[in-house]
Amino acid sequence: RGIYLCGHSAGAHLAAMALSTDWTEYGVVPDIKGAVLVSGVYDLEPLLHTYVNDALDMSREVAQRNSPMLRVTPPAPAAAACEVLVAVAQHDSPEFRRQSQEYGQALRAAGWSVSMLDLAGVDHFDIIEKLSEDNYVLTQVGEELPSSP
Repeated sequence: RGIYLCGHSAGAHLAAMALSTDWTEYGVVPDIKGAVLVSGVYDLEPLLHTYVNDALDMSREVAQRNSPMLRVTPPAPAAAACEVLVAVAQHDSPEFRRQSQEYGQALRAAGWSVSMLDLAGVDHFDIIEKLSEDNYVLTQVGEELPSSP
């Protein structure tokens, strides 16, 4: 029972935005039990002056509005038991590593239950590609999540 969010890179950004959303504004209260955020982008402002923004054409206001780092609030009562894992690759860029560390700390400071995982020997791509391996730590995390009755 409940929802488990998982995302990598931009997918981790989307999952983090789901955690930051005030769902009562939409008349729903999702039962989010946990989130696994892998090598995510949690602050979009550093992208404004990079080639990535050539296609996105984000303004500063849009970047701020869509940055989970700037939207961290205490968990809603329904999310009080939500467990969040923020994982980052050893060989991710310094910016991915910084954002993962700071986002995890911000969640924890706001009262979320957060675990941090720094995965040795992997980069931004193989951190997620290794999910096909049974003995890989992220695969095992997924197997430890409670299953539906």
